[in-house]
Amino acid sequence: MNKKTIRDIDLKDKRVLVRVDFNVPLDGDVITDDTRIRAAVPTLKAILDQGPKAVLLMSHLGRPKGGPDPKYSLGPVAPALAKLLGRDVVFVNDTIGEAVQRALENLPEGGVLLLENTRFYPGEEKNDPELAAKMAALADVFVMDAFGSAHRAHSSTVGVTEHLPSVAGLLMEKEINYLATALENPQRPFIAILGGAKVSDKIAVIESLLGKCDRLLIGGGMANTFFAAQGLEMGGSLVEADAIETAQGLLKKSGDKLILPVDAVIGDRLADDAQTRTIAVKDGVPEGWAIYDIGPETVAHFRVLLSDAQTIVWNGPMGVFEKPIFAAGTTEVARILAERTKAGATTIIGGGDSVAAVEEAGLADQITHISTGGGASLEMLEGKTLPGVAALEEK
Repeated sequence: MNKKTIRDIDLKDKRVLVRVDFNVPLDGDVITDDTRIRAAVPTLKAILDQGPKAVLLMSHLGRPKGGPDPKYSLGPVAPALAKLLGRDVVFVNDTIGEAVQRALENLPEGGVLLLENTRFYPGEEKNDPELAAKMAALADVFVMDAFGSAHRAHSSTVGVTEHLPSVAGLLMEKEINYLATALENPQRPFIAILGGAKVSDKIAVIESLLGKCDRLLIGGGMANTFFAAQGLEMGGSLVEADAIETAQGLLKKSGDKLILPVDAVIGDRLADDAQTRTIAVKDGVPEGWAIYDIGPETVAHFRVLLSDAQTIVWNGPMGVFEKPIFAAGTTEVARILAERTKAGATTIIGGGDSVAAVEEAGLADQITHISTGGGASLEMLEGKTLPGVAALEEK
């Protein structure tokens, strides 16, 4: 990565403003998954080791509608972070203004202050220069460590960089290095796996990957649109009618690089007690049934194709894995990646549902790199430059 990091700047006695990604799932006040908080800890410890005057943390959480909403407060994050850091974390229920100034004045030397949800200010998502200037006025240096928000040009990710020396945190560096290396200089064979519901969400990703990888394996609901493009009966399966022509074009362009499932698990409805059976895809889906997972033959075929892969990038589940009866395909692909990691391959999972699936399968620690940013990793897979990275200082 050709951007400066916290290793390239002196933070001693400085007020350091860190954009973190604490967009965690909450059940009331209970954090149900603290992965993103844990991912920020190495950066925060490295900053604190330099002896800063104060560390201010800002993040968004959820999608509040243009104003403060207690449901989306970052308050519950402060005690969780304090436990992980082994030191006090003070929470202030505003992002800028008098309350923040007071909290800063009362903060002990080297203290950590967590600011309230940046999206409580409507200007945040518009990259309002006035809001960005007020955020920047709180500190001497800006550290961007929120890879999950790096694809968004907001006040707290891009706007502040116009006012402060701006460098990357360790998590940001790690994310960029893994994804960039995988895409620009992969160990081959390089195989990409794409799943999820919609082809339309991933057209640019498919086109980009077809130019870079040796094979592209497709699963999930998006495979149905490719089947429909081949004229197969899809029953009640999710098919994007307006993407069929695009799918036909991609099939034509890809030659034998693009690999589709050969069998599928179908259900008479999407429910835990649905009737299920496995069909050969070429036979089509009967009326009143729908595809909800890849089948065992597809898993076996994918296993053979991945058996010598040295770089594997995976984004998107193979079926409706939230329902245990349709989770086998996704879980098996996670197992194959864990096996390849053990055999020395580089395995990268790009954010979102595939991460949840790997964690549910208890295999997260057997993957080389699990990205904290679904949207950002997708945009990198598309070959786009992320605004939150572009805005940082060059080495």
